[in-house]
Amino acid sequence: MLIDFFFTLRDAKVPVSIKEFLTLLEALQKQVIAPSLDEFYYLARLTLVKDEAHFDKFDRAFGAFFKGIETVFDTKADIPLDWLIKRLERELTPEQKAELQKLGYDKLMDRLQELLNEQKERHEGGNKWIGTGGTSPFGNGGTNPEGIRIGGKGGGRSAVKVWEQRTYRDYDGERELGIRNIKVALRRLRRFARQGAPDELALDETIRSTANNAGWLDIRMQPERRNRIKVLMLLDVGGTMDDHIERTEELFSAAKAEFKHMEFYYFHNCVYDHLWKNNRRRHAERFPTWDVLRTYPPDTRLIFVGDATMSPYEILAPGGSVEYANEEAGAEWLARFCHAFPRFAWLNPEPEHLWQYRQSIAVIRRIMGNRMFPVTIDGLERAMRLLSK
Repeated sequence: MLIDFFFTLRDAKVPVSIKEFLTLLEALQKQVIAPSLDEFYYLARLTLVKDEAHFDKFDRAFGAFFKGIETVFDTKADIPLDWLIKRLERELTPEQKAELQKLGYDKLMDRLQELLNEQKERHEGGNKWIGTGGTSPFGNGGTNPEGIRIGGKGGGRSAVKVWEQRTYRDYDGERELGIRNIKVALRRLRRFARQGAPDELALDETIRSTANNAGWLDIRMQPERRNRIKVLMLLDVGGTMDDHIERTEELFSAAKAEFKHMEFYYFHNCVYDHLWKNNRRRHAERFPTWDVLRTYPPDTRLIFVGDATMSPYEILAPGGSVEYANEEAGAEWLARFCHAFPRFAWLNPEPEHLWQYRQSIAVIRRIMGNRMFPVTIDGLERAMRLLSK
C-alpha cells in the first residue's frame, strides 16, 4: 500500500531512496510505533528525509497522500461510508460549465461567510453547500469556474483563493530562516583536522591499544577535531542595511558558531582604504585595508555581506564615498580583495527579485564575477559549495 506513497514523495522532489523506503517498511514490520497516523508521520519523516530543507515538501506530499484517513468529525456519529471516499471527478460538458454561476470575488467571499454561518454538517456532490466533488464554489475536488478551495486537492485549477494550512513551511530552500537553519547551510563549508592539545578520548585507538596490551586498559588521547577552514567576513553596516539588521545578525551569529577561524571587519556601502571592528569607535579605531589584505593567507575564504544598494558613484568614482573623499574608487579595492583571496562570495540580504532594479547591484556582481547569492538556505548552500572548492 505504501508504494504509491513512495512515488508521491519522489514526484514532490523529496530525494527518497529505495533503501530508506525498505527501512521504513522494516520498522513497520517490527511494530516500532503504535497504529497511529501521527506516529507514522514522524517515523516516515525520520526514515525518509535526509535533509531539513525537504521537510516542507515531505509535509505537503504526506498531507496530499493521506488526506481523509482521519476525519475531524465526532467519532460517535454515524458517518456514511461514501463520505469517507472521494468520488470520481465529475465530468461536465463545456455548456454545463458555462452555466455555472460566476459570483465575482466580493460576492463569493460574502456568500462563503453566509454558508459558514448556516451549514452544520458535511456535504458532498451538491451545488450549494461547502463540500467535495460538486459544482459549489466552495470546497474541493469539484468543478466551478470560480471557487474557493478549502483544504483537499484541487481539481480544475480555477480557485481564486485557497485555504489550507501546512506545517514546516520555513524549511523550504527559498525561505529566509533563523540561526539554526543558517548553521545547517554553512556546514557545507567544512574541512576537518585534528588541532590543539590531545585532550579528547581516542576511542578506537584506546580499544586497539587495550586489546594489544592483553586487556589492560591503555587510554589514548587525541586533539579535538576542528573545522580548519579560515574565513574573513566583511559586513556592510548602516544606511540601507538597517532594513536587514535581524537577518544579518542571524547570519553573523551562525558563522561565528560554525567557523572557529573567522575574522570580521565592517565597512559602509563599499570597501575603501580602511575598515573597522567596532562601530562606536569606527572613526578612532581603524584598520588600513592594505594591512587586512596582507595579514591573511590566500586560502582564506572571503565573504562579503551587504545589500550592494548605493549610488554607482560610490563604487566607480574616487571621492564617491558618502562619508569622506576616498582617493581610490571602491571598485579598485573590491578587485584587490578578489585577487588576494580567490575563494570569495557576496551574500546579499536584499530579496533577489529586487536585484534587477538596483544599478549598483549589477555593478558589484560584474566586479565579483557574478558570485553574489541571496541570504536564503538555497543561496547559502550554493555559496558554501563554491567556497569549498
